Amino acid sequence: MLISRSGQYAIQAMIYISLGEHKTPVISQDIADGIHVPAAYLSKIMQMLCKGGLISSHRGRQGGFFLNEQPEDINLLRIVHVTEGEHFSKDCVLGLKDCGDDTACPLHHDKWKPLKAKIVAMLEEQNLFLLAETVRSGQYRLSDFPNVLIPV
Repeated sequence: MLISRSGQYAIQAMIYISLGEHKTPVISQDIADGIHVPAAYLSKIMQMLCKGGLISSHRGRQGGFFLNEQPEDINLLRIVHVTEGEHFSKDCVLGLKDCGDDTACPLHHDKWKPLKAKIVAMLEEQNLFLLAETVRSGQYRLSDFPNVLIPV
């Protein structure tokens, strides 16, 4: 249950948008420059986030992207579910199709299930507001986030 590079960039982009006290939408190129991601790659990620209902966009001179909700109402699990799919928090660590309490893999009960529950809880607890505050305070730079998603 690891977050893909696209998922990491999606989180960074959402934090970037959260950082601004912008009352206006943020253009894609500014986000790409701010998080050091190729603009074409970011464009696909932003489309995913729009389809997932986390952000919206406006075209034109005053256009750009904006959050659909307050940063404190968007947790990382929601972003990860949009970028990785709902299966992210449900998949078997060994990749088996049927792995659950009734049809468990060898790692399910003792190892994977408790670890997966902790990871999901951690992602639910971390919201964009908290992460944006760690960047705003100087504790982290946004470019640090591909390797450091959750502040210690």
